[in-house]
Amino acid sequence: MKANVTIHDVARAAGVSTKTVSRVTNGEDTVAAETVRRVQAAIDTLGYRVNPLARSLRTGRDDAIAVVVTSIADPFFASVVDAVEEAAREAGWFLLVGTTGRSAGEERAVINGVLQRSVRGLVIVPAQLDYGAAALPLGTGGVPVVFVDRSPVNMAADVVTIDNGAIARHAAEHLIAHGHRRIGFVATSAEAGGARHYPVVARQLGYRAALEAHALSFDPALVIALERGSRDCQPMLRQLLELDDPPTAVLCGNELASLAVVGELRRTGRADVAIVSVDDFPMADALEPAITVARQDPVLMGHRAFGLLRERIDGGKKRPRTVILPTTFIERGSGELSPPAGARSKRKRVGPSPRPSPTNRSNHA
Repeated sequence: MKANVTIHDVARAAGVSTKTVSRVTNGEDTVAAETVRRVQAAIDTLGYRVNPLARSLRTGRDDAIAVVVTSIADPFFASVVDAVEEAAREAGWFLLVGTTGRSAGEERAVINGVLQRSVRGLVIVPAQLDYGAAALPLGTGGVPVVFVDRSPVNMAADVVTIDNGAIARHAAEHLIAHGHRRIGFVATSAEAGGARHYPVVARQLGYRAALEAHALSFDPALVIALERGSRDCQPMLRQLLELDDPPTAVLCGNELASLAVVGELRRTGRADVAIVSVDDFPMADALEPAITVARQDPVLMGHRAFGLLRERIDGGKKRPRTVILPTTFIERGSGELSPPAGARSKRKRVGPSPRPSPTNRSNHA
């Protein structure tokens, strides 16, 4: 097989012009079916691959889309990126990836950078940027965009996410149903702060809604905001667990919080604190007891985001949509622990029974 096969080689093998080969590789419907068959056979035989740089120079745009996330070190977002890349590759496009580090300035710089590459569209996990004030050429009249995991601030656009408040409320009510009255909530501080579009903010609201529905008082001492990567996580968690009236259960607002809580419980030899994690994490099912989780599907999220983006790129004019994906609540053991006998006797159950969850359930003993 010849190295560096060109479009001219394909044209000669198929007995057509280079323009016809270009029309076939671009997916244009103006070429006769028999001609398409001959060109495709020549491409397969010769092992021809389209040169995206050459095409971008001819057309003025890249055959690419971009994904902008806060961090690819986060396993959840890494899985979303992988799913979008897989779908883009099947469509014959390549993927640009940028990270923002949860900075509004970096977010703007990264988006401007990929827009200068003339990408066909963007999938964005918004961090801090006010899209209404940023005046970026995105969405209606600009480059197609879909947001994932959270909604943008002050911009109407397609969004793929989950019902963060509902799943956290269900997780808290699950712990209440197992007798817990002192339930801690642990999240990372960047997502427990004032940015109203962060998922963990909605999860904390769902946690508080569950307490209110069951006539349980909200105690700020039971809410811990951990700094990402900080060495202060261990003392803060130890302080939470050593309160005069400590929590008998902990609802972890995301994967990073779950890892911190599980690590601290293992370091201190505590096996009596119930845990539910909003987000699954590696080896969660291998611990003893295994960790009960509310699991999102990042692969489904990436695929659905690409599907919406493809519709926009192809000229779809529907009004912006918010797609709420299902989650799966998996009972593995840690969320089904009962509080210590003394704690249960001091706190009688009050309030109505837990409401049905909108999530899918999967009970794993």
